Amino acid sequence: MTELTSLTIAEARAKLAAKEIKAVELTQAYIQAIEAANPEINAYVAVTPEIALDMAKASDARIADGKAGVLEGIPLGVKDLFATKGVHTQACSHILDGFKPEYESTVTQNLWDAGAVMLGKLNMDEFAMGSSNESSYYGPVVNPWKATGSDEKLVPGGSSGGSAAAVAAHLCAGATATDTGGSIRQPAAFTGTVGIKPTYGRVSRWGVVAYASSLDQAGPIARDVRDAAILLKSMASVDAKDTTSVDLPVPDYEAALGQSLKGMKIGIPKEYRVEGMSDEIEKLWAQGIAWLKDAGAEIVDISLPHTKYALPAYYIVAPAEASSNLARYDGVRYGLRVDGKDIADMYEKTRAEGFGKEVKRRIMVGTYVLSAGYYDAYYLKAQKVRTLIKRDFETVFNAGVDAILAPITPSSAFAIGDKELAADPVKMYLQDVFTITLNMAGLPGISVPAGLDSKGLPLGLQVIGKPFDEETLFRTAHVIEQAAGTFTPAKWW
Repeated sequence: MTELTSLTIAEARAKLAAKEIKAVELTQAYIQAIEAANPEINAYVAVTPEIALDMAKASDARIADGKAGVLEGIPLGVKDLFATKGVHTQACSHILDGFKPEYESTVTQNLWDAGAVMLGKLNMDEFAMGSSNESSYYGPVVNPWKATGSDEKLVPGGSSGGSAAAVAAHLCAGATATDTGGSIRQPAAFTGTVGIKPTYGRVSRWGVVAYASSLDQAGPIARDVRDAAILLKSMASVDAKDTTSVDLPVPDYEAALGQSLKGMKIGIPKEYRVEGMSDEIEKLWAQGIAWLKDAGAEIVDISLPHTKYALPAYYIVAPAEASSNLARYDGVRYGLRVDGKDIADMYEKTRAEGFGKEVKRRIMVGTYVLSAGYYDAYYLKAQKVRTLIKRDFETVFNAGVDAILAPITPSSAFAIGDKELAADPVKMYLQDVFTITLNMAGLPGISVPAGLDSKGLPLGLQVIGKPFDEETLFRTAHVIEQAAGTFTPAKWW
């Protein structure tokens, strides 16, 4: 059975089409893998074997009739942020206990329409707030990777830690994820998987539980660049139900793989060389530059001067939007309700019990920066900074740069329960230093594994592109992947 779960989406698709394997057989292999691994890895918060097998049977029938969709029979995991009709959708929180929506998110609907199979819902940081997947109501996700010679449990990154860990441990063929400040790319880097955050507006946000509406963007986490291209093609669509969705044709991303990089200009931002960055990340970056150079790309030094203001501006904008979005959870219509002496007391008690520590912290920060007397000083200023960050990128792209190569994380995966990071939330927030600029500017970025550090843990590089130019990202990331190879953790679970 392990052989079946080690197939990439592209390989499984070919075998299913050739009728060498059945969708039911493939789905069963994944269900067994989840049963064996999930007690250790905690990647799934809800497994739906009955639904999965029904969907797989329907896939087999369509394949037999010659009516197969582009993802026919491919078993996927869904981050617990996406509404799935009649199935557990709680954003891994306590306040949404027992919530099963009566509707399907546009992204998951697109995937089911393409023939994909749902294995279940994946663990994540509560309401997608976190960089380590430790704030989930269902407990932390464990990274399938371990340092050489160590038994210490490591974080898979956040907030899409369940998605990244499930893909790395072969507990699904691919997964949906979301990225508000790096939550697709950082966990992908920590687990040796590929994650792409598309341009804001490329993928519909309808039916995705909102954290920060102007920053959130859904995308896939997959085992390699080709699989990520296949998934994004099905996930992306214009959607009348989402006013921020952009009406642009969705290209065939897979067709971009293997195209030459000759004549391309790759920018290297000097502002991403930060204090405290490990030598290994530095080395990896230099290696990535060399690979792209060998592939025929021209390397140019660039400056993105407002990068240093991105982190503080992000941690004003994101909590401000979160405090507004999360005000809808009050215990009245669904989820947790803690009774009080009157309605105000019920609100208070429900929220006090229902929200976790990190979520409360961000709601309080957000409420503060939006309050009278502070709005101009903080929120308005942060939005102006955001415009400047966006302008930095525009200037570089207008000068002829096609894509930008940068690190994703300041280090490889760290330990679960790291005392230093737990004691200082700002240190944890610094995990996002290389990723958030893209969310602030609404640009696409892809994380691709580029090597292992001295501890044997995966490290990733990111390629940043122009708006709606995901094709260039796939093309460039594919060159890095060809040079670096793919990475799978040694099985210990």
